[in-house]
Amino acid sequence: MTASGARSILPPLGVAELRHSGNVAALIREELAGAGGWLSFERFMELALYAPGLGYYSAGSAKIGAGGDFVTAPEVSDLFSRCVARQCAQVLSGTRGDILELGAGTGRMAAIVLCELALAEALPARYAILEVSADLRERQRALLAELPPDLRERVVWLDTLPEQPFSGVILANEVADALPCRRFTCKGSGIRELGIALAPASEHPADIFQEQFATADPALAQACRELRAALPAPLPEGYTSEVCLRLAPWIAALGACLTRGAILISDYGLPRGHYYHPQRVSGTLRCHFRQLAHDDPCINVGVQDITAWVDFTRLADAAVAAGLTVSGFATQAAFLLGLGLEAMVGEESDELQHARVAGEARRLIMPEEMGEAFKFMALTRGYDKPLAGFQLQDLRDQL
Repeated sequence: MTASGARSILPPLGVAELRHSGNVAALIREELAGAGGWLSFERFMELALYAPGLGYYSAGSAKIGAGGDFVTAPEVSDLFSRCVARQCAQVLSGTRGDILELGAGTGRMAAIVLCELALAEALPARYAILEVSADLRERQRALLAELPPDLRERVVWLDTLPEQPFSGVILANEVADALPCRRFTCKGSGIRELGIALAPASEHPADIFQEQFATADPALAQACRELRAALPAPLPEGYTSEVCLRLAPWIAALGACLTRGAILISDYGLPRGHYYHPQRVSGTLRCHFRQLAHDDPCINVGVQDITAWVDFTRLADAAVAAGLTVSGFATQAAFLLGLGLEAMVGEESDELQHARVAGEARRLIMPEEMGEAFKFMALTRGYDKPLAGFQLQDLRDQL
């Protein structure tokens, strides 16, 4: 989709959004000038999303929920978080540890997980949140302040991963998809890297950046050679996709602080053979703005989300390299059903409430909704009991 094509389906930016996007664009233009006129897509995505005080996740705008740019599963229904809480309770019973949530969004999942664990008499001593967005952190504080004192007092916010050994559960819901990624295009037997440069003068003032090819550096070239060698079928000429080289260090960092327990990762993604299918010629990169999805990252910089699906095979390989065990991999539907989603819906005796909750459940588990595209993966250390969320399905042989 071209910039003009993407822009035609999106609502126009407001005055404040235009001003903010212009400030982010100015920062990126300055870095482009210092880098000789070209940036890797990874660096562009990092600046657009995380530049201090300016990036999409660093600045104060409504991002999640009906009034934001996208909706996550904890916002769709509390059923999601109640199921996650049950999986946490199982792990906590065997570790006596705490919970650490990465990127807690609005704080909704934290609130529901704590309430559900309280009912199950399985509360951790501490529920820590590591949040890079100052705006989201304030939203989390406001929401969690409404909890009963005994629950509210367990919540703490961290600026970095724990320096002390951590035991318990680490939750990462829709975190991996926002890690900055590299982009590449197949050219003959090799590849070219797809990055960002300044666009030529245009009649539209928002047309500032464009995609531009460059020679792949050794790290990306090696990663793509290994990737292509591992695939069952060759990738066609012009095939464009992404590879996230930050997955391995991210998992290594999580593994380094986990002494006993589980890392529970939920995100949209695929095993490698499906992710890099020869027919998926344009990759999985998506941008989200006011509940609309498109594939042009060069517009609305700083005021739209940029994501790419997760290569769960790369994630699993990184886990093994970090000394972790891949203890479960399943669709979101199978995970939630394994933890009693249907019974939760059946608990609603009021007819209207039951209909509402049943509708939410369908959105979470139906294949055409979130049920198949989203996956759950459990990485464990020092915990070898079967995990209830993976009792109905085991997709590890697809990795």
